[in-house]
Amino acid sequence: MKITREIQDLVKAWFIISLAFAIAFSGGRLFDSAIVLIFLVSSFTVGLGFVLHELAHRYMARKYGAKAEFHANNTMLFIALLFSFFGFIFAAPGAVVIKGYLTKRKYGHIALAGPMMNILLGLVFLIIAVFIPLTLPVTKPGMMINFWLALFNMLPFPIFDGFKVLKWNKIVYGIVLVLCIVAVVGYGMVV
Repeated sequence: MKITREIQDLVKAWFIISLAFAIAFSGGRLFDSAIVLIFLVSSFTVGLGFVLHELAHRYMARKYGAKAEFHANNTMLFIALLFSFFGFIFAAPGAVVIKGYLTKRKYGHIALAGPMMNILLGLVFLIIAVFIPLTLPVTKPGMMINFWLALFNMLPFPIFDGFKVLKWNKIVYGIVLVLCIVAVVGYGMVV
């Protein structure tokens, strides 16, 4: 199997975003003995959320007949890593580049796929947490991060998914935005 640029970019972005969150969660203590465990939890919660978010965009775009491929943004990955030492993460590690003619509705569906994947992942972590409370050290951050990723990506500014959804359908945008807000505010009340 040939390792494509896309696979390399996904793995690189997954690793750096997971590392950035691990650094931020550990308070910037790279040599803390817990950093390996924090990195593994970050890889499973943040990394998985990020990769599946991007693959959801790619899947929808390809479903509509467009060419789609993830490209990492090295500058933004560096910024995410740098900011993590100050306890803050601005994660925009790359994007799915889409080529082909698509209607506004199809672009809206493609944009919506990523945040909805994060909502779905957050719900999966929630269900696991409710039925297996022992998993809370992993499932609670998994819920929090994925619900926040969904909300963050629904911001109505041009670089975010929310902008494309809003351009396509204001009602769908409003419903999904409220869903994201409820998820972010409510996850802590459940577990």
